[in-house]
Amino acid sequence: MSLFAGVPSSMNQDGGNRPELYEEVRLHRTSREREKYDNMADLFAVINTIQCLEKAYIKDCITPKEYTAACSKFLVQYKAAFKQVQGEEFQTIEAFMKKFRLDCPAALARIKEDRPITIKDDKGNTSKCIADIVSLFITVMDKLRLEIKAMDELQPDLRELMETMSRLSMIPTDFEGKSKVAEWLQTMSSMQASDELTDSQVRQLIFDLETSYNAFNRDRKSVV
Repeated sequence: MSLFAGVPSSMNQDGGNRPELYEEVRLHRTSREREKYDNMADLFAVINTIQCLEKAYIKDCITPKEYTAACSKFLVQYKAAFKQVQGEEFQTIEAFMKKFRLDCPAALARIKEDRPITIKDDKGNTSKCIADIVSLFITVMDKLRLEIKAMDELQPDLRELMETMSRLSMIPTDFEGKSKVAEWLQTMSSMQASDELTDSQVRQLIFDLETSYNAFNRDRKSVV
C-alpha cells in the first residue's frame, strides 16, 4: 500500500508547482535591509558584551585597570552602533532592548552613566581625563577605519584630544603623542571642511594614534 494513498493528489503536486516553498527564508531582500539587520546585530552584541564585562568585574574576574580600559572602549563602540540604529523605530536604547527582550540592567546603567563604574566624580579630574583620552583615541581610530576621512569629521575630536591631554598633569610636556596630534591639527588647519585625508595620510594617522595610545597606556599604569 502506498504511504500517501490517503493524501489527495493535489496536495502532493503543490510542492512541485511552488518552488518558493523550498527557498531559504531570508530576513532581508536588499542590501539596505541587510545593513539594517547587521547594524542591529552589532548593537545587540555590544550591549551583551557590556553586560558580561560588568558581571566579570563584580565577580573580580578582571582588574580595575583592565575593566576601565575595556568599558571605555565598549561605551565608544556602543555610541557608534546606536547611532546607526537610532530612528523612528528605536528612538531610545530602552526601546531597542524592549523590542529584542534584552535583559541587561547592568549594561543599561553603565550606558546611562556613560563612564566605567571605577570612575567617580568625587575622585577628581584625573580619572575623568584619563577616560576621556582613552575614549577620544578610540573614537578617532574607529572613524578612520570606517573610512571617515573628512576634515570636519576628524578635527573636532583631535582638538578635544589635544586639549584633554594638556589638562592632564601626569602627561609629561615632551609626550610624543601630544606633538603628533599637534602636527595633525596643523595639517588640518590648512584644509577646507569638506577636504578628505588621502589613503596614505589615513594610514599614517592611524599608526601615530595607535603608537601614542599604547604609550599613554604604558605611562599611566605607574600613576593610576
